[in-house]
Amino acid sequence: MSDFPWDWLLTAVGVTGFILAGRRVWWSWYVNLACQALWMAYAIVTEQYGFIIAALVYTVVFLRNALAWTKDHRAEREDRS
Repeated sequence: MSDFPWDWLLTAVGVTGFILAGRRVWWSWYVNLACQALWMAYAIVTEQYGFIIAALVYTVVFLRNALAWTKDHRAEREDRS
């Protein structure tokens, strides 16, 4: 297995995305989407392909949230203008 610190990277990005979502930062879901790309890379490098299925499911959920929160953010920005 690679010497790359996957565990630390996946933890840092994943926790950061959820903390930002908890603070209702509209772009937090894009951080979470990026984390899923990392999970897919991890699955391939470590040959643990089951993680790809999980990452795809999370990607669907996170993408849905990203689109909704982005739409809300743009609407709020227009209301302030």
